[in-house]
Amino acid sequence: MSTDTAFVIGLGGAFVLLLVWGFTHLPREGWQFLAAVPLERGADGQWRGLNLTYYGVFTATALLVALLAFLFLLGAVGVSRWRALLVPVLVLGVALPAARLLAWLVERKKHTFTVGGASFAGLLTAPLAIGLANALPGWSGPAGGLVPVVPALAALCTAYCFGEGTGRLACISFGCCYGKPLADVGPLTRRLFAAIPFRFAGATRKIAYAAGWENTPVVPIQAVTAVVCLTLGLGGLALCLGGSFRAALLLTGVGSQLWRVASECLRADYRGGGRLSAYQVMGLAAAVAILALAAWPTGVLDRGRAAPDALAGLNLLWDPALILLLQALWLTYFLHTGRSTVTGSVLSFHVRHERV
Repeated sequence: MSTDTAFVIGLGGAFVLLLVWGFTHLPREGWQFLAAVPLERGADGQWRGLNLTYYGVFTATALLVALLAFLFLLGAVGVSRWRALLVPVLVLGVALPAARLLAWLVERKKHTFTVGGASFAGLLTAPLAIGLANALPGWSGPAGGLVPVVPALAALCTAYCFGEGTGRLACISFGCCYGKPLADVGPLTRRLFAAIPFRFAGATRKIAYAAGWENTPVVPIQAVTAVVCLTLGLGGLALCLGGSFRAALLLTGVGSQLWRVASECLRADYRGGGRLSAYQVMGLAAAVAILALAAWPTGVLDRGRAAPDALAGLNLLWDPALILLLQALWLTYFLHTGRSTVTGSVLSFHVRHERV
């Protein structure tokens, strides 16, 4: 067994353990809120609190996982560290605001995000981001440390699959992006998920206050999406390390977008009007765009490069400044997505006199 194969299998095993834990624990009550921070004291002596959520923990972690995967794969093909980082920074600069803006345009909700909209906006931005990163002078490395187009797009779609798969744990924790009740689906789907439905406990879960389905068995669509996307990500990782970048781009890019289109048929949360939701249309358009990008001709940046080197990818990540930057990014994104704006809390404090 090669080192690359062992690495992919080991990573897959780690994801299996994470998913098994998440699927069994996160739908239970007690796994929505991480902490409550007192903000303002009321006249009755109780405090109004700000809820910090596990949704924020998992969305920030998903972003970090995706960034690590992307930087690792670009490092493996000899892209310089800071030029490699510039590409996702530019893409995220468009995708993250689009996540809220497109959710408002489609669902008319101010306090929600859409990964589908963010991925669509990010894909449209990616070729421009690669071009801008290559236009900046001064960073050295093989081929000047420049970013090859097709390998970078394959790395981006592979990283997206890892982030999407990990991020679905956030949806399970919050009870959003939920599936249809088993009572409302066809007999084949009902039999398929009869033994493994999700039942969300807690009146503050979105499935409870938006649909009234607390403790109702529903299709575990978040879990299925997590498994599909992480499997695609592992496949893309293996193909990239083997030098098959176009195949990796097609597998992860087209595969993830077509699954988004199909998975929406099993979701019950509001996705906008129309026979096809706006997110399904975006997914189909993204799949077509990826097919076109996969036909991108081999350029001078792609020719003459050595085979991908996993050790070089790990070396790119092993940098104190980069590690601190990624930690700061995780914390910033956690504070952005983990501060609940749709739930509140009331806190009270007292002295335990028996311990004084």
